[in-house]
Formats: sequence, C-alpha cells, structure tokens
Amino acid sequence: MSEPLLLALDAGTGSCRAVVFETGGRQVAMAQREWSHRAMEGVPGSQVFDTATNWRLISECIRAVLQSPGIDTSAIRAVSTTSMREGMVLYDKRGREIWACPNVDSRAGTEATELVQRGLAEKIYRQGGDWVAITAPARLRWIKRHEPAIFRDAAHINMLADWIAYRLSGEFFTDPSIGSSSGMFDLATRTWSPEIIEICDMKRELFPPVLEPGTVAGHVSQGAAADTGLKAGTPVVVGGADTQLGLVGIGVVGEGNFAVIGGTFWQQTIGLREAMIDPEARLRTLCHALPGQWMMEGIGFYCGLSMRWYRDAFCDLEKLEAERIGADAYALMEKAAGEVPPGSNGVVAILSNLMVASRWIHASPAFVQFDVGDPARSGRKECIRAIEEAAAYVSYGHLKVIEEVTSRSCSEVVFTGGASKGTLWPRVMADVLGLPVKVPKVKESTALGAAIFAGVGAGEYADVATATSAVAGFETTLDPDPSVHARYEELYADWKRIYDGQLALVERGLLKPLWRAAGT
Repeated sequence: MSEPLLLALDAGTGSCRAVVFETGGRQVAMAQREWSHRAMEGVPGSQVFDTATNWRLISECIRAVLQSPGIDTSAIRAVSTTSMREGMVLYDKRGREIWACPNVDSRAGTEATELVQRGLAEKIYRQGGDWVAITAPARLRWIKRHEPAIFRDAAHINMLADWIAYRLSGEFFTDPSIGSSSGMFDLATRTWSPEIIEICDMKRELFPPVLEPGTVAGHVSQGAAADTGLKAGTPVVVGGADTQLGLVGIGVVGEGNFAVIGGTFWQQTIGLREAMIDPEARLRTLCHALPGQWMMEGIGFYCGLSMRWYRDAFCDLEKLEAERIGADAYALMEKAAGEVPPGSNGVVAILSNLMVASRWIHASPAFVQFDVGDPARSGRKECIRAIEEAAAYVSYGHLKVIEEVTSRSCSEVVFTGGASKGTLWPRVMADVLGLPVKVPKVKESTALGAAIFAGVGAGEYADVATATSAVAGFETTLDPDPSVHARYEELYADWKRIYDGQLALVERGLLKPLWRAAGT
C-alpha cells in the first residue's frame, strides 16, 4: 500500500501490539505478542518490566506488520505510542534503563502506608487525582530505601508509552494523560507538581518535558530502524495513555460521555471539563489526552485477563476446535455461554471488586454455588457467563459512583476493546447496566487513538475532531431488556453481599487476594 499509513504501538498489561491503519480508519495489519512480568526474588508484590525482552517483542510486532502483504514501509507517515498507565522507567545519565515496573507492581506497601500515616497520600490524591498504591511516589521512596544506587544514578524518568517513544527516537518526553498516571502531576496545571516531586526527594530536571498528544517529538533513529524495520527519520508523535486514547479512537471526545474499555483491565470512564476529585477516594481522576479535559474512572481489575486465564486453564477443547476450524476460541466459549440464562444458573464469579483507590483489595478468585447434582446446568459454560456478568457488575457499580460524584445521569454507554468483539458480552453489558450499548466498528480503539494522533502530527488530519469524524463509527447498538435488567439489579445486590463475604476470608488471612494494592 503506497497510500498514507499510520502505525500505533500499544504496550498493555498482558501483551504488546503493533497496528497499522489507513488514514480513513481502516485497520490493515496487526501483530501481537503476549508477555508477562516476573516477580523480583525476595520482594513480595514486585513485578519487573523487562525492557530488553519487551523491546524485542515490540520490534517483532513492528516487523510482522511491516511484512504484511501489500504494505510499503515508506508509506508509514508517522508512529505514535500508547500503554498501560502507572508503569514507569528510570534511566542513568547515558540513557540506559536501570529500573522499570508495570502498572500493578505493588512492592512499595510500607512506603505507601507511611505516606498515608503522614497525611501525604491524601495531599497527593487531592492534587494528583490518584492514590499512592500503584503510583510513583511510594515506588520512588521504595527505590531510595532499598536500591539507593539506582536512586542516586537516576537521571531521567518516564512512563511506558514514553519509553517506547524513547526507544524509537532517543527523546525524553511525556504527555498529560500518561504523565498524570504517575501520581506526580498537578491536575489543575496538567504538568509535574513541584510539591509532589519534593515529597519524593527528587529533582525537577529528572522529569521530562510535557508535550500535547499530536506533537512531533522526534524521529525514528538509525538504531531503532535496524531493530524494527521502520524507515529512519519516520516522525515519532506524542501519544498517551491507553484509556484516554481509547476514548479518542471511538470518537468519545466530549464531556459527560460514559464509556467502558474492555481489555486486560476494564476502565469505566467519563470525560470532564474540570479536574473533579471523588471526595471518598474511590475512583481516580487523570488528565485526558485532549487539551482542557480530564477523565474520571473506575478500574475493573483483571476483568479481561480472567477470561484469558479461564480459556487457558479450562478450555483446551475450545482451543483445539478453534485451531481446527480457523475460529477464535473466545467465540466458541461465548457460543456455549450463550445457552445459559441470566444469572448463570446460580454460579457466581468472584474476581474484581469495585474500586476503592484508598484501600484497593480483591477477594480470592473463585466460583461459588455450583449444583453438583446437575452438571449439565452447572459447569464450564456457566463459569464463562459468570465471568462476563462479574465484569458487568463492576461496570454497573462504577457507573453509579460516577453518576453520584458528577451529579450526572448517563443515557448510554460505549463499549470497546477486546471484550466488545464478542456477541454475548455486549448483550450482558446492556442488560446489567440497563443502558443502550454502542459498539464501535474498530475494536482496537486505543491503537486507533494513537494512530489519530500520529496522523495529526504527520499533517494527515487538521485536528482530532476532524480525524474522529472521519474514522470513528459504530457497528451496532444493543438496547437493554427491561425485565432482564430488573433481574440483574437483584443479582448485582446479591453479588455485592457474596463478594463481601468472600473478601472477609482474605481479610482474616485465610485466602490470598486476587491482588492487593500497596499500603492496604
């Protein structure tokens, strides 16, 4: 293809991907590599982001899409990046990575607790919009205490989307959306907070310039070209955080719109025209990728990863059949679950909890209430539907908190990300939330958002509004069934009570949680 193409690079919690789009928004190639993040031996709660291995995987993705039939590398007009939030990288003065972690690293429990006890966590939350559980303040204090040589040698710091861009161009920068996920921002000014930097005993010069998404920040270097197959000199354009770019990719660029992005984690979000903070510190607020906008969100922890785990642990038959007929194993799983009525014949999945940023803890993963006398109605297909219902319950709960804090009533929801590719999950979402669910044409909406900003930087679009009107669109809208929604409201109330009972077993130390944030 010699027509203009745009490349988006996306580093998620469970995988990385490279996606190529035409300027009209059509996805023409995609390559993905799954990855995981090992624990550091002897450091409870730790997860290490392996920069060497993960750059190799990202490079493999880029080479794979560039080798797709008909794609001309010289047609790539620009590349932009996006990633999970909170993950961070430290570098020495020569620009070499010396420390990196993904978003869910929770080793800094003692340091987070100290920040809470000193009243600094509340201060950081009111200014930066997120709690200290998985953000940079506690992590930086952990590094200073446990790895003082790294703390001393650190000359630069950035986030994971910025790290990809640095690997491509050699330039250090961030944008408001991914930068604010560090917990080191002043939301009101959309830039680094001198006060929070001082709390962390860091120097301002370690933190990179803040550039708006769509800005050309550098160009693909000769070294990166050799690694990836990209043409040296290709513009590297500022992207941003995965959720915020996902909203751009589906055209949700105004305030007050409710959206759910269903990836490894699920984000339930609303756009804001002011940096509004949840007074009860349940949800978090970050800068949007759009100038003058912010975003409040709740997180469904591992909602997508839970389905991947179930596929790999219990669905070998579906995987084999999918390989035999050239289908998607998830589609076969959903087909089976589609035979199960709302409520999953009584089976309840205990996975993610509703988010409480100031004390974020989940029950031990479980399925409860099997009927051992009726295996035909109490087995794998019920578990699959129960996983989908549990994720929808979390979305419903976060919707209600968002409506409470913002004093808004949402009239519809946009559902995107990998989970929206199915036929059953969007239906479950509509019936649980009791709202029309709109599913976009392009499900890789985060990557499309990055491509939109790449196109703005390359001059292919005049601005984001022009781009989204050209490329964003919806495939279908699913209206809720009022009677099923009424039933789900009862099931949701039951699920919350059951979840609290299961969580109590974790609180008593009898079971390990799905995940526990640092400082809880």
